[in-house]
Amino acid sequence: QVQLVESGGGLVQAGDSLRLSCAASGRTERLFVMGWFRQSPGKEREFVARIAWVGGQIHYGDSVKGRFTISLDHAEKTQYLQMNDLKPEDTAVYYCVAWIQGAPNYGPWGQRTQVTVLS
Repeated sequence: QVQLVESGGGLVQAGDSLRLSCAASGRTERLFVMGWFRQSPGKEREFVARIAWVGGQIHYGDSVKGRFTISLDHAEKTQYLQMNDLKPEDTAVYYCVAWIQGAPNYGPWGQRTQVTVLS
């Protein structure tokens, strides 16, 4: 089992920056990918970014490219999402997620954290 604990988030003004963290524990040797999704009220969950645990391949959702940066600290077993130039449309609940080797899809999910960007 892998457990994920998120931190960061909060209330900021448009143009500000925030960093989200997600610490993994447990069977981390089975991690394949770590990433982030977000969900705004009335909208479907949206892919934000992901990074391969081995190799570090990165993918971003179109809406965050050029503004968000995902990174991984293997020693701390923690992934980060640096969010710059935040916009009101970035307001959402953000979920940390992992993809375990051999699993058919994403899971487990973190406890989520709220990001609110004021205009």
